[in-house]
Amino acid sequence: MQTVQRAKKRYSLFTNKALFMLILPIVIESAFTMSLGLVDSFMVKNVGDNGTAMSAVSNVDQISNVMIQLFAAFGTGGAIITSQYLGAGKVEDANKSAKQLYVLMLCASLVVSAICLIFNRQIIDLVYNDNATGYKDYAYTYFYMMAASYPLLSMFYASAAILRAERKSMNTMTSAGISFALNVGFNALFIYALNLGVLGAGLATLISRAFPAIFLTALLTNKNNLVKIKIFEKFRFDAGIIRRIAVLAIPSGIESCLFQVGKVMTASFVADASYNVINGATTVNNANVANSVTQNINTIGSIVGNGINTSILTVVGQAVGTGDADCVKYYIKKMFLISFVGNALCVAVTWACSPLLVGVFADKITPEAVSMATQCITLCFAVQLFTYPLSFGGPAVLKATSDVRYTMVCAITSMAIMRVGLCFVMCTPLIPSLHLGALGLWIGMVADWTLRSVLFTSRIISGRWKKASGMLKAAPAAETSAACDQSAEPSSECGEEVPAQVQSEEEVANSADAVEDASSTEDK
Repeated sequence: MQTVQRAKKRYSLFTNKALFMLILPIVIESAFTMSLGLVDSFMVKNVGDNGTAMSAVSNVDQISNVMIQLFAAFGTGGAIITSQYLGAGKVEDANKSAKQLYVLMLCASLVVSAICLIFNRQIIDLVYNDNATGYKDYAYTYFYMMAASYPLLSMFYASAAILRAERKSMNTMTSAGISFALNVGFNALFIYALNLGVLGAGLATLISRAFPAIFLTALLTNKNNLVKIKIFEKFRFDAGIIRRIAVLAIPSGIESCLFQVGKVMTASFVADASYNVINGATTVNNANVANSVTQNINTIGSIVGNGINTSILTVVGQAVGTGDADCVKYYIKKMFLISFVGNALCVAVTWACSPLLVGVFADKITPEAVSMATQCITLCFAVQLFTYPLSFGGPAVLKATSDVRYTMVCAITSMAIMRVGLCFVMCTPLIPSLHLGALGLWIGMVADWTLRSVLFTSRIISGRWKKASGMLKAAPAAETSAACDQSAEPSSECGEEVPAQVQSEEEVANSADAVEDASSTEDK
């Protein structure tokens, strides 16, 4: 009797070429965006003594990142909703959600910016007690400039999230590249030519953030876009769409903000504990400077992984919109494979170049700080090589399926126990034998990555994300969109043309609530 083998499905929602054209621009954009703070830190390394200005800029960036993560979280929520609508073929709903997202983020950023401008000194004094000569003045000045740029950042993140959702990542890459070039040029003008120091670095960043905000907003008004925003159209907040964005964005925002708060806290542990008073004089803050150098080099090593994680939101989000769980699982596996390969290559190259990168800062920092930074970098990259795709790609997958509550709880728990808890024990004089300074911070960091990897991977493998996405009620794969059906030849841009079996609009609107109703017991 002849055995009939079941043909292996070939999914064509995203062809290999489409994935490449989506991911590569986002990775390049990530490199430009993440390098803005790195460039500022590098170009002010000659300001002040013993890397004081560099440490101030790097540490203020940690505070600024808390605010930035808030905007990024709402952008993530909007991108997920827009991607799911596009995957289901609901273009009009995608347009509505885009407009609501943009206005909501702009209003929120104006409030955040005003608070940071008014309470600038109080925030810096609360977080950092570094008393090195000129440190506080450098930090105050740079933070004023960063706070003023928050509305521009919100415009950028909202516009970029919407454009990525409709696969227009080339535009966001172009704007980020021009912004990076402007930042370098204005840094050189303000810091070196006009001798403005840290103020010049802040002004350069402020100006360079204005361009992508305006440029991407203008692109979104193009009537030829699949998803577009009509600036002068009468606007009224839509409670239903705002609720959908908030249900996804608030847990992500809490997670991301607390994650950055944890990074700021650990940096403050190192800054506070690394001073030893001897004969009334304060020694050079080697641990604080070493941590700043390591943070900057780690940023370089994370560029590819971060870009791929951003791409996951679009890819998995659109797959969820088709209503086919097998299609979603296929693209989850594919994106993890891409993430592991891309992250490994980026980490390996950065690790190999780390002696050169440390040497870039070595002319203004002590040999002891160089030695500390080298130890931290070795530990960081040895663990990041294997954990980054799971510890940060995993939550991106879960967020794209609307499983945001579990992601938030696990991320906060891991951060509190591993990152903050271990850092406090190992960096402060609580246990003298474990007073490891900057190395203690990075031990806590890699422990956090490891625990995150276990928690998020187990959730994905268990398939419980289907409850949040509503796929337990979805029809069998054979009845879903042709975009995810078995095909002899992959099509180009499917997912918008044949929206067969998808959730009703009311079910889609309530999909994120499913995780609270259906899996509350499990999350406890």
